Amino acid sequence: MRGVSFLVAITFVAETGDVRRFDNPRQLMSFLGLVPSERSTGDTVRRAGLTLTGNRRARRVLIEGAWTYRYPARVSETLQTRIEQLPKAVRDIAWRAQVRLCARYRRLITAGKKAPVAIAAIAREMAAFLWAIGQEVHPLT
Repeated sequence: MRGVSFLVAITFVAETGDVRRFDNPRQLMSFLGLVPSERSTGDTVRRAGLTLTGNRRARRVLIEGAWTYRYPARVSETLQTRIEQLPKAVRDIAWRAQVRLCARYRRLITAGKKAPVAIAAIAREMAAFLWAIGQEVHPLT
């Protein structure tokens, strides 16, 4: 995936372990602290910023990687050499992620969101795509 260099991937895997232990992407997002906090009473629902209660290192590398989605979707030479030996299912998920996240960043910025807020939203969805890739790839035992 774009934004997931060797260092980001190693840190993510070291901090989260096997992503198959999460039943759905929302559990992974919660583990990473990439979900909004909420203060609700009765019928009133108030959402605030990220909870930041999850794994700090993994969240940080995802947010750093999410900054690459500011640019239009494309496959650079570096990325092309990285994905050549990957299974087709993983390449398809990574391309769908790149198209969706680049478009989502542009939509959020156009809607008036500040860049750090948009990047946090991109990092949250990036975690979901990494969860999907983790469901496809099984570690060697």
